[in-house]
Amino acid sequence: EQRVDSIPLAVLIHGGAWQDQIGADSFDPLARKLASRGMAVYNIEYRRVGSGGGWPTTFHDVASALDHVVEVDKRFPQITTDDELVVGHSAGAQLAVWGGTRHLLDDDEVGAKPAFRPTRVVSIAGPLDMVYAATHGDDRIVTAMGGTPSEVSGRYAKVDPIQNIDPGTPVVAMHGARDVTVAPENSQRYVDAVTRAGGKAKMILFNDEDHVSLVSGDSRAYPRVLEIIRHVSAADLHETTA
Repeated sequence: EQRVDSIPLAVLIHGGAWQDQIGADSFDPLARKLASRGMAVYNIEYRRVGSGGGWPTTFHDVASALDHVVEVDKRFPQITTDDELVVGHSAGAQLAVWGGTRHLLDDDEVGAKPAFRPTRVVSIAGPLDMVYAATHGDDRIVTAMGGTPSEVSGRYAKVDPIQNIDPGTPVVAMHGARDVTVAPENSQRYVDAVTRAGGKAKMILFNDEDHVSLVSGDSRAYPRVLEIIRHVSAADLHETTA
């Protein structure tokens, strides 16, 4: 019998360019690895482009899934929910960083007034500067958002991580140097912006990894990725990015 509030929680948000082909089962191996290391893991799903998702449905779904942590905690009171971690890969990383800053949203915005707020975020290969990504060849963002940054700038302003920085929410951004799907510049630009804003963010670049290998169990980087996630979960908040 585990004590109340004794098991750290990690919320996982899978990637897949907001498209319908990839679902939460893609993060099952990571979830099992983290669970075997003593964490509670909540691997969430959301509607994607092709299954009713896109703007704003995907964001409503992710907000609802995060807020459902309150209900999960009622069933499993041994998990901790007051100072927890959200981990995302690719599109899921954008959603994870957004999820960590929902408390800053105006009341009428998608995902406002969170019932559960992650206090620390791990981004893996995330398009954390969505305007930069969308204007540098990432047409998947344009499809998900329903337009280019110039066409629907207001939408980007609401959910683009680099436009919604909370200096009090530390972010660790991992990226493969060989990522041609989401350029490492996305993470670097975000980390630089957080640092300029007085917040805590850290960029960890893996020289030999690409977009997918960072979350592939057979890659050389995978054990370190797991270790970084565990460290961010366990560290004192001010030491998260140390």
